[in-house]
Amino acid sequence: LHPHFLPKMLSRHAIRRVAARPLRNKSTKSWTPEEPTEIERVTEIALTHDLIQSATSSISTTVPWFLETMPSSYFRVTPPSVRTDHLKAISALKDTDMSLSVDIKSKLDDGGRLVTYIRPEDKPGLLLSQVRRLPKYEDKALTEVDIFTTSDGTMCLNSFTFSPKDKEGEGRKDGNGKREALENNILDVSSSVHEGTITYEGVDPAHCAPSAVTSYLEGCSTSYLNNSVSRRFLKQMCLYRNVSGGEGVAVSIEAFDSAEYASNNPEFKTLPSDEGNMYWIDTAICNSLPQYALEYFSRQMKLNDLSVVRTHLDNVDDGDNGHVTLLRMLVKCKEGEEPDWKRMKRNLKRQKWIDPRTAVLMEENRNLGVRRAEIITATASILHPIMKKVNPVAFSKENIYSTITSPSNIPIASRIADYFVDKFNPATGKMTEDEMLKRETELMEMVESSVVDRSAITLLNKMIDVVKYTLRTNLYLDDRYSLGLRIDPALMHSEEDSASLRELPYGVVFCHGRRFNGYHVRFRDIARGGMRLVTPQSSEQLALESGRHYDECYGLSFAQQMKNKDIPEGGSKCVCLIDTVGMTQSNKNFVMRKSVKAFSDSILDLIVKTPETEDMVDYFDKPEVLYLGPDEQVIPDDINWIVDRAAKRGLPTPSAFMSSKPKLGINHKEFGVTSEGVNVFVDVALRKVMKIDPTTTPFTVKLTGGTDGDVAGNEIKILFREYPDTVKIVGLCDHTGSLEDPDGLDREELLRLFNAALPLDEFDTGKLGPSGKLHKVDTDEGVKMRNSMHNRVKADVFIPAGGRPNTIDLSNWRQFLDSSGTPSSPLIVEGANLFITPEARQSMFEEAGILIVKDSSANKAGVICSSYEICAAMLLTEEEFLENKEEIVDDVLVKLRHFAKVEAELLFREFSNYPGALPHFSGLISDTINRATDAVSDELQKLGEDDIEKLMPLVEDHLPSAMARIGFHRVDNMPYQYKLAAIASSLASKIVYAEGVNFVKSQPSENLSVIAMKYIEVEKEMEGLAGEIEGSGMDEETREKLKDLVKRGGVRTSLNIF
Repeated sequence: LHPHFLPKMLSRHAIRRVAARPLRNKSTKSWTPEEPTEIERVTEIALTHDLIQSATSSISTTVPWFLETMPSSYFRVTPPSVRTDHLKAISALKDTDMSLSVDIKSKLDDGGRLVTYIRPEDKPGLLLSQVRRLPKYEDKALTEVDIFTTSDGTMCLNSFTFSPKDKEGEGRKDGNGKREALENNILDVSSSVHEGTITYEGVDPAHCAPSAVTSYLEGCSTSYLNNSVSRRFLKQMCLYRNVSGGEGVAVSIEAFDSAEYASNNPEFKTLPSDEGNMYWIDTAICNSLPQYALEYFSRQMKLNDLSVVRTHLDNVDDGDNGHVTLLRMLVKCKEGEEPDWKRMKRNLKRQKWIDPRTAVLMEENRNLGVRRAEIITATASILHPIMKKVNPVAFSKENIYSTITSPSNIPIASRIADYFVDKFNPATGKMTEDEMLKRETELMEMVESSVVDRSAITLLNKMIDVVKYTLRTNLYLDDRYSLGLRIDPALMHSEEDSASLRELPYGVVFCHGRRFNGYHVRFRDIARGGMRLVTPQSSEQLALESGRHYDECYGLSFAQQMKNKDIPEGGSKCVCLIDTVGMTQSNKNFVMRKSVKAFSDSILDLIVKTPETEDMVDYFDKPEVLYLGPDEQVIPDDINWIVDRAAKRGLPTPSAFMSSKPKLGINHKEFGVTSEGVNVFVDVALRKVMKIDPTTTPFTVKLTGGTDGDVAGNEIKILFREYPDTVKIVGLCDHTGSLEDPDGLDREELLRLFNAALPLDEFDTGKLGPSGKLHKVDTDEGVKMRNSMHNRVKADVFIPAGGRPNTIDLSNWRQFLDSSGTPSSPLIVEGANLFITPEARQSMFEEAGILIVKDSSANKAGVICSSYEICAAMLLTEEEFLENKEEIVDDVLVKLRHFAKVEAELLFREFSNYPGALPHFSGLISDTINRATDAVSDELQKLGEDDIEKLMPLVEDHLPSAMARIGFHRVDNMPYQYKLAAIASSLASKIVYAEGVNFVKSQPSENLSVIAMKYIEVEKEMEGLAGEIEGSGMDEETREKLKDLVKRGGVRTSLNIF
């Protein structure tokens, strides 16, 4: 018997009891016991003897079998004490003729857990079922997996090691010098590979430089080194290098080499059976939760009828980027049924990124495959916000999915997915219009003839529309992070939208990935807007948000278009709806970060022109330029990753792709850029319509959004900076509660919270006045008071500076009035987007006289600042920006206040001269500037480059002075289309702010562009005339009056427009 196992297999307790109780003979003539106690004692001895003999017999056959058939790697990685536990369990089962099926859970010395599943044989799907049964620990992570099958195929033993999350790196410590020997051996071999004296297939010598290998070793656990032979280690290192620093998946598949196995395992005589049907699959998965990575890779093995003979999982540190999971599987195919390995490799790369619902659909319908399953689940997601408007009950999120994927409808859904696959197949190229019409007609006829249920017919026909209106997709990119579709916006809009004159966007991108869906909507070719993350807390809320997902994105994008009137970029927005229901905060954050990466990288798939995208079938066939910015729940790490990724993907001027970069951007919260503009509108509104000089007359303010928020926190700071002796902030609310004090909340305490980025529930209640109150949301009453603060508290001005869209709508706006019908604030300046619905705004003005400065005017400074960041990225080097950042930021703030001031002055001038509500004039100003911009853009397309060059001073004047001084000589770094957009927007806004809305509105479109181009020449003439007046001999008062007349009406008079 093996000397290590036998002592522990025998029952020491039983031996001690036998030795302690020697036999006593009652009679020299007979040893047969007569007393009951003696009978019991002798029986016990006999049974113990039989059990020992039986166990010894079982061990004598089990141990040699175990040593001969278990792979050598098992003995390298499994501690002796654990091996003993395994053998004891196996021997006991064999001794009783029971099936070799047992689960063992062991505590480890470091506080971790070892879970072992022993089963009589391996079969496809066994590993997947075990992985799904694994416990999910809050404080522990899966760090190692070892899957073993005996060479005779009669038993598999699968071990899963969970380590405490605060001790994951301790596996890299060397306790006895063994690690040093392992490292030295690897370094010796890698040096030979690097020098070319040893060649391994799949190992790049460039990755085997001593410094590179040493760096890699620092991230490897000792158990991983102990379980690796040199070639496998170096091959996995090369896979690691392929994904390090990113989010990708690298896969290598090679046939099992029995000769290599024998050389690495010389002590074992028996090799795995059926080696001719076995393959090694090596994968490196960047930043995936190991337990889930193992699950979705095991699922692919099951779907391809592959038995898993060996598996080893290890995690290697990847520095600031996170970690890389290395998974190595030895799989066995059924005789004569090898899978398509190329397709298998592609599908394995997709597993990290596909949605759980897609995975379930693949399992239930094994013939679908990854692509078709993903197309079907993506289409179901697109249909929800479209069909919800038709019938929100019949076409709920769940009903749409269950209808499309029902057994009777999935064959047709699969055929529709086939059409999508064929339409964008690079091997066959573009379909003609006739070919597409024929396919669509055939599919619609199939639906009508095969489906009875009218709701199903509607949904399946709408699925065909999704394919029809998709113009570009990343479906065929092997390394994509989600399924991205560039959609014709007509798909998302109904006839009712057209009847209501709802403007159709320029473009829509939809992305469907693991636990998220995302829309990007833009209203012009060149556009920018923020990315916001929406993470509902319940399944019901998730379904609700799914139904209004597109409309929310559309509304935010349209609002952005209205406020982007002063800059070259049109309005856009992306909203990423993420399923984090039931997750811990750490897991929620993990999924959010993954969703940002997948969404932004898929957008890059659709807009970059690189070798990997050049074969993409494209029915839009135009280059597209768009820029992103941060919005709700996007963090600095996201911003940095997106910029770095854009650079790696080959996007021109990648630093311009995402604004608010921590170092090379102008952080909105740090510099309060949005709030600077909001406060200008507050100031002008108080003076023009409230007849309050805020610098001398006391006034009160209430805000939604807390001291730790961007817009609200900075507005608090600016109010106290600009009006230290007159302003009182009487009400605030945020996610933690609400603060109210009619005598004014303590200034120093609010600024303390702002400077420390603390929420309102951290307010020192000792600094509240006699009538002041802090309501926290830890009680139902506190939630009620927080949610009603904006309605109840009376103030001269209400500034919504935080909160969800549509907080005030047509059904609840009267709650803003007191019992006498008097509004709690007569003036509202919208610092937050879409806080009040358009219908509610109109009713609040018409029925209660409330004056509302619309969001597209009030908070536009933020988007102007982000646009200047894009310009800086194009015109300045990193060193120039950083060296001059303080001056550049100061100049940007001057520009922001200027743009806010000229619009505010025009807004209230139009309001005082013509009938209508303030939001009407705000929209009218935006529409007028955008209309003029479009007209000028059309005219610019007709001009040559020399004529365009003459207009470039408009762009220079638009820039902050320091930026123009330092970098305008690099203006050719700007894309040509961006230059044209900059000229058009600069000229259009100049004309409207100077001459008023009616000057432009009165001109027919065909004349507008011509007049705009003449405006530049006449403006220069008027500037010359003003100079002549200044140099005349007239008295000063007369000179100033004449100069003012020339400035106000000279251009208009010269153009003969009244």
